[in-house]
Amino acid sequence: MSERIIKTEFSDVMQKSYIDYAMSVICQRALPDVRDGLKPVQRRVLYAMEELGLRADRPHRKSARIVGDTMGKYHPHGDSSIYEALVVMEQEFKKGMPLVDGHGNFGSIEGDGAAAMRYTEAKLQKFTQDVYLADLDKDVVDFRPNFDETEKEPEVLPVRIPNLLINGAEGIAVGMTTSIPPHNLSEVIDGVVAYMDDPEITTEGLMEYIKGPDFPTGGLVVNQKELRSIYESGSGKIKLRGKVVFEKAKKRSGRDRLVITEIPYTMIGANIGKFISDVVGLIESKKTTDIVDVSNESSKEGIRIVLELKKNADVERLKNLLYKKTRLEDTFGVNMLAIADGRPELLGLKDIIRLHTDFHYQVISRKYKTLLEKELVQKEIKEGLIQACDIIDLIIEILRGSKSLAEAKACLMTGDTGKITFKTQKSKKAASRLSFTERQATAILEMRLYRLIGLEILALQEEYAEILKRIREYEEILNNPEAMKKVIKKDLQKIKKEYGFERKTALENAKAPVVIEEAVEEREVIFVMDRFGYGKILEKNIYERNQEAVEEEYRTILPCMNTDKLCLFTHNGQMHQVKVQDIPGGRLREKGSPMDNLCNYDSREEQILLIVPDHALKDHALLFVARSSLSKIVDGTEFLVQKKTVAATKLGEGDELAAVVLLTPENEEQSFVVMQSEDGYFLRFPLAEITKKKKNALGIRGMSLRDGDQIRHVYVTTAGAGDSILYKDKELYFQKIKQMSRDSRGVKVRR
Repeated sequence: MSERIIKTEFSDVMQKSYIDYAMSVICQRALPDVRDGLKPVQRRVLYAMEELGLRADRPHRKSARIVGDTMGKYHPHGDSSIYEALVVMEQEFKKGMPLVDGHGNFGSIEGDGAAAMRYTEAKLQKFTQDVYLADLDKDVVDFRPNFDETEKEPEVLPVRIPNLLINGAEGIAVGMTTSIPPHNLSEVIDGVVAYMDDPEITTEGLMEYIKGPDFPTGGLVVNQKELRSIYESGSGKIKLRGKVVFEKAKKRSGRDRLVITEIPYTMIGANIGKFISDVVGLIESKKTTDIVDVSNESSKEGIRIVLELKKNADVERLKNLLYKKTRLEDTFGVNMLAIADGRPELLGLKDIIRLHTDFHYQVISRKYKTLLEKELVQKEIKEGLIQACDIIDLIIEILRGSKSLAEAKACLMTGDTGKITFKTQKSKKAASRLSFTERQATAILEMRLYRLIGLEILALQEEYAEILKRIREYEEILNNPEAMKKVIKKDLQKIKKEYGFERKTALENAKAPVVIEEAVEEREVIFVMDRFGYGKILEKNIYERNQEAVEEEYRTILPCMNTDKLCLFTHNGQMHQVKVQDIPGGRLREKGSPMDNLCNYDSREEQILLIVPDHALKDHALLFVARSSLSKIVDGTEFLVQKKTVAATKLGEGDELAAVVLLTPENEEQSFVVMQSEDGYFLRFPLAEITKKKKNALGIRGMSLRDGDQIRHVYVTTAGAGDSILYKDKELYFQKIKQMSRDSRGVKVRR
């Protein structure tokens, strides 16, 4: 067989493959379908539970069994993602309407994870089986083969409400995300009914019924006026606040309290602990002195975070401070992206309701077509049985004269009497005129003799009348759009009556929180940091009384003002900033706080070369020297920025800083630079030979290094200062090092 090679452009293959992969992730994993509002994994979990018979009136089953069935039959993507989907559908603090009834530890609102699937149990909520899974046996949706074509699974579930709005959705696909907030069931049903009555209704008209998002955690939406544009465009930002209640002290000796009883939806999980930590930070940094104690008294009954207040506390200012400085006010980003007609689309409120209502009409049409077909079959059978009862003697004679079931059936259907023995020619002639259908003939042959009792014949006629009535009803529904609309609306109102609930989230237009910062009395303090990177602020008088002990214990001792920022320059060319007010003050024997926790500095990967207060940068310049000896002087004002972390200098590939030195403007012109290399070379030259450059420049070479050699230390000294270092156990005076020009090799210093 000859070799067959197909030549193609590599970029074309990669492009096609990536697009195929992206669409697979988008449609088969990350985004919900607008029709049932479910992602594939959620749909498959619910269907697997239905197939297992885990209905609301039956016992719970192990979650591991549900996950195993889902993975083995429908979703071959790993058990962790399936179990996570199951857990989320159970958590009432995440879903507007939980779809799974869990038994065991399914996690908490404070971020505790669910127990392993082998410990927890689950079954369907009654709401789920009534609204999401009903009528699956009536051919209301299409089924498709599963991944190995051994089972069938529904393309979508016949969900009778816009689940995309009721429970919302979150997902990250390739190049796109979806984030849809949950809404109130009763309001959404009212909105759907209003759309059915008037398909030309505007978004503003729909918002008379669907006021806005309704989060299971309650709270407040404080930008109600922006909701219309969000619902029209399908994207925007919703501002959320927690609910804060003021509780007056019950006893004269007690304290007033601010109690958070509802939290923003974005705060569930670990962010509750972060909120409490932020409040503690406000107390430690003295942003507020009104809070005496913080405690989390939350339980199964609900959220309760208590802030005890000092006497005569400014409650309104404190509320604004919490909104501004913590996650008690947060933003929920809305991006209503879903799969519509097989492709991802950004949908507005009306689009979601329209697409789901169209789907609902299709489901109801298919349901009643199936029911009508079944009733027509029953009508045919009942007509045959009633007719048979009228000529029962002839039928008995046919059966007694037949040698086989096939002969009797042929006679009933076509009047074939050739092989049947009759008592009289009259009977034979009557039998030859029979023309029952196959269904009727089968039903007659299977009919039991007790059906010949008079009351049974009467019941048969009543059943036939009921069938005719249902056929007329179903035909009316299918042929009359108004009749179908009436059926759907009645069904929706029934769901609302049984499962509807009051709104939890309040809507308002609130002003942005304004906090007037109290003027801080400016004073000098001392920043100290030990060799392990733990820093703290000492009052000046404490430092002066214990100066010797402090200097012995701490590597860095830096006088600064309490209103300053400290600038940390590290060996990888970064500058980190931290406010002095954010550094906890401490007693002399307290350890302090890791600098890692106070700014973006990472002690595992970065080495601090210089710490300087920002006020010193206004009138000073900085000398940067890299290991490769590239040197420059940068004006300190370039580092007066708002960002917490910025690039302080540009470095070549594989290079790093050897030193950052704060220069004094008075003697900058008569200063000398002393560079020491790893190989023991020293070079002394005038500081003026290093040019001033911008911080994003590489600089000029300060010392000519041999291959493999690099700068180890850099010193700045003035003429006649008598500065020296201890080098190889001997004192080395800088003044004795021969002065040379920049870019020289320097002199080798031996013992």
